[in-house]
Amino acid sequence: MINNRVELITIGDEILIGQIVDTNSAWMATELNQCGLKVVQITSVSDSRNVILTALRDAAQRADIVLITGGLGPTKDDITKACLLEFFGGEMVFNEDQYTQVEKLFSSFGREVTPINRKQAEIPSTCKVLINERGTAPGMWFEKENTVYVSMPGVPYEMKWIMAELVIPELKKRSGLPSIVHRTFLTQGIGESLLASWIESWEDALPEHVQLAYLPSPGLVRLRLSTTGRDEAALHEELNNQAKGLYTIIGKHIYGEGEQSLPEIIQDYFIDKKLSLSVAESCTGGNIAHMITGIAGSSAYFKGGVVCYSEELKINLLGVPPDVIAMHGVVSEATAIAMADGARKTMNTDYALSVTGIAGPDGGTEEIPVGTVWIGFASAEGCMAKMFRLSTNRERNITTASLSALNLLRRKVILGEALT
Repeated sequence: MINNRVELITIGDEILIGQIVDTNSAWMATELNQCGLKVVQITSVSDSRNVILTALRDAAQRADIVLITGGLGPTKDDITKACLLEFFGGEMVFNEDQYTQVEKLFSSFGREVTPINRKQAEIPSTCKVLINERGTAPGMWFEKENTVYVSMPGVPYEMKWIMAELVIPELKKRSGLPSIVHRTFLTQGIGESLLASWIESWEDALPEHVQLAYLPSPGLVRLRLSTTGRDEAALHEELNNQAKGLYTIIGKHIYGEGEQSLPEIIQDYFIDKKLSLSVAESCTGGNIAHMITGIAGSSAYFKGGVVCYSEELKINLLGVPPDVIAMHGVVSEATAIAMADGARKTMNTDYALSVTGIAGPDGGTEEIPVGTVWIGFASAEGCMAKMFRLSTNRERNITTASLSALNLLRRKVILGEALT
C-alpha cells in the first residue's frame, strides 16, 4: 500500500520560457484529487540532465508518488529517458509490444517507421512498460525506496489516456484510500459575492464532512461540494440531499453540473425541440457563434451568424432602421432589439440573439462607459434586450457577454421566462 502524497514534475524548456502553458498539471491534479490522492508540489524543470536528476531525488523527500511528463520525444533534446536510466539503473532494452504500437501508428498514416522513431521502443530494463495506445512514446513505471515514479509523454491526449487507463486505476488499487465525491454546480448571471450572500444560511448548515468551494471565472461561478468516506453510495446520497437545498435557493441560476457547457445544454434542447437559432454580433466579434459551432452537431439547429461591427452592416445586412441608430445610438436597447429581430427574420430562425456594446479598453463615454453591453433576444412572440455593466478588460468582457447571451437564451427558451 502506498500513501497519498503526489508530486508532479513537468520537463521542458518550452514551459519555462512561456512558449506553452502547462495544462497537464492542472488536469492531473484534478483527476488525482477526485480519487483521494493529494498533490503536494508541482515542479517544472528544464531539459537539463543535472536539473532533472536533482528533481527526481528531491521529489522523493516530499512525495510517495512522482508523476513526470515531457521529454520523451525522439529528438536529441528529449533526454528524460536517458536521465531515468541513469537514476534507476539497468540498461536500454527493446520492447516489442511498444514497437508494434509504433508500427501500427505509422501504418495508419501510410508511412514506414523511421530509425529515430524505432528508438521510442527502447526502454530502461528497470521499469514496467505502460503501452501508449495514443502515440509512440510509452509510459514507464519505476519503483525506488518505497516511492513510485511514473514517466509519461507531455502530449496531453497521450498523457490523459495513460493516466486514465493505466496509472490511476493502479494507484487507487494500491492506496486503499477512502472515496472522495464531488458535485459541481455551474452558475451564470450572478457574481461570487452576491451568490455567497444568497446561500449563506444553507452553507452554514452544511455538515462538517461536506465542504463547499467557490470557483469563479469570467462569466460564471462554479460551486463544488465535496465529501469523503468509505461508503461511496452514502456520499452521493449526502450530496444529493444538500443539492436539493441549493436548487431551492438559486435553481434558476444553475445552468448545469459537472463539465456541461451552456452551448451543449442549449444544443441538446434545441435539437430535441427541433428549434433553430441565429446570432448577430458586434462587440463579441463572432465569439458566440464560435462557442456554438465548437460542439459537434451544432449544424442541426444553428443556421449562422453575422458579425456586424459597422453601422452600415447593421443597416444593410440586418435591416436595422437608420433612425433607430440615429435616435438611440449603436449601443442601446433599441438597436439590440432591432439586430436580434433582423437576424431572426433574415436567417429565418425560431430565435435569435444579438450583442452590441463597448468591449474596451477604450471607446466609452460618460453616458456609455466601457463595459456597457446590450444583449437582444428575438422570437415570434416578441423581442427584448437587457443591459449588462461589465469591466474594462476586453477579453473578459467578450467572454462574459457571450456567456450572458447564451444564458439569456436558456432562461427565455428553456425556462420559459417572460419577455421583460
